[in-house]
Amino acid sequence: MALNLNQKKEVVAELAEVAAKAHSLVAAEYAGLTVEQFTDLRKKARAAGVYLKVAKNTLVSRAVENTDYAVVQDDLTGPLLYAFSQEDPGAAGRLIKDFAKTADKLKPRLVAIGGQKYPGTHVDVLASLPTREQALSMLLSVMVQPATLLVRVLAEPAAQAARVINAVGQKAA
Repeated sequence: MALNLNQKKEVVAELAEVAAKAHSLVAAEYAGLTVEQFTDLRKKARAAGVYLKVAKNTLVSRAVENTDYAVVQDDLTGPLLYAFSQEDPGAAGRLIKDFAKTADKLKPRLVAIGGQKYPGTHVDVLASLPTREQALSMLLSVMVQPATLLVRVLAEPAAQAARVINAVGQKAA
């Protein structure tokens, strides 16, 4: 069904708003997916905080024009599915990578993050990015480590003295 001019403007405005707030973008070829597979993909996308859209490439190109994703404009050819990560950068990559395992017709074509464009093979790299909770726990462990080492260093003389006293006591007995 063809869109009239007002509908096209609405699609471009919606995509521009999503792209301005998104952390990453994955564009994938979807030709050959069944309706059931597409419905399942949409459910998983909603649960993962990923905005999923099938739109004309010219509309997407206009929508990403003044965003970090303008670098992908030249590669938007053929039927593509667009997945924008809204909560954490790796969400779209994980969604497409995991779903492509069961649906071989879904093929990642390109990945964009931080104003850089990468080929579809980089979806694995994007999917391996930690979630927000994992990143915070990594940061916390790095911050706690110096304090832990300081406590060990300060406690070592007392522990060493206790070992010496114990050794002398066992030698005397």
